[in-house]
Amino acid sequence: MKLISGGVCAAKGFKANGVHCGIRKNRVKRDLALIVSDVPCTAAATYTTNLVKGAPLTVTKQNISNGYAQAVICNSGNANTCNANGIEIANLTCSLLAEKLGISASDVVVASTGVIGQPLDITPIKNGIPSLIDGLSYDGCDYAAEAIMTTDTVKKEVAVEFTVGGKTCKMGGIAKGSGMIHPNMATMLVFITTDCKISAEMLQKALSSDIKETFNMVSIDGDTSTNDMVTVLANGMAENDEIVSDGDDFKAFMKALNTVTVNLCRMIASDGEGATKLLECKVSGGKTLDIAKTVAKSVICSSLTKAAMFGADANWGRVLCAIGYSGACVDVDKIDVYFSSSKGTIAVCKNGSGVDFSEEKAKEILLEKEIDIIVDLNDGEFSSKAWGCDLTYDYVKINGDYRT
Repeated sequence: MKLISGGVCAAKGFKANGVHCGIRKNRVKRDLALIVSDVPCTAAATYTTNLVKGAPLTVTKQNISNGYAQAVICNSGNANTCNANGIEIANLTCSLLAEKLGISASDVVVASTGVIGQPLDITPIKNGIPSLIDGLSYDGCDYAAEAIMTTDTVKKEVAVEFTVGGKTCKMGGIAKGSGMIHPNMATMLVFITTDCKISAEMLQKALSSDIKETFNMVSIDGDTSTNDMVTVLANGMAENDEIVSDGDDFKAFMKALNTVTVNLCRMIASDGEGATKLLECKVSGGKTLDIAKTVAKSVICSSLTKAAMFGADANWGRVLCAIGYSGACVDVDKIDVYFSSSKGTIAVCKNGSGVDFSEEKAKEILLEKEIDIIVDLNDGEFSSKAWGCDLTYDYVKINGDYRT
């Protein structure tokens, strides 16, 4: 397996584009994205567990209930959530696109991201679809990745090449996510494509399994979005024997999927609203996997820990505090904590108590842009990782006037 370029267009048979259609006021900001496969695909998705859900999620869930799709359309600038006619707008978006593409409206994944509770006018989408389709390209991933951004500061895309049954397959993804990120069964907006041939049932199994260890372990601010969705389309154009059960081919597919999702997780976490640092909490020595995951997520979600990392303050007590209230069954007298970066690793806590360490060395380590918070529970063999970012002054500035 190797990393390659191309994002969602890396896999054979996928085209993409992004345009400015007029939803966003800034005319240089693309706000409508499209991904299309040359042939029908098996499809899988996961969705936010927030009871307040964007209308596009309801429509997409219905559309791909048969396990198939061929296109993804996503607008930014308006979440189409808590709108009286939201379902109507989402369905109409699918119909308008399907008519122009010559496919069924039920084969369209529709998504929206942006401000909640503002009416979404179909007019700019309707007017933008023709140019969106005309500009479709097998090299169009960058435009699509740009068009789904809101407060994101960088495009997020990745692709890999892997082998299944002797056939070369490719998989790529794009994501948006910077704030309101604390997922549960989904996260942000993530679109993944592959030319590997896999049944809808196995595709859903792969995605549902993977997100438990990847996207569900990312947190920026503790807020679960109303529009979180992860979708995967597989068009089978690599011509491998279809994956219909567990085995070596499914394992190879899972490894490729995990490589894509972990890379996107790190990109999302490092681009958190106002963030200056990527944080990765690595927990080992857990009595169970659930304990390790709970501890990792609690540390990453701790506002005090995040603030300390922003200030390059080796305040390890905040890490212990987050573990203590996590609800995980741990022996606090066994816990070791280390901080690590490209500048080195330093032990700050042993057996639940502080140890002498150089504050100067610790600050040097914590001033780097990527920091590992290493926790050894010394109580078992299970491990887990979670990703997040520091908490800065700019996070409040960004969200203080997000709507206006």
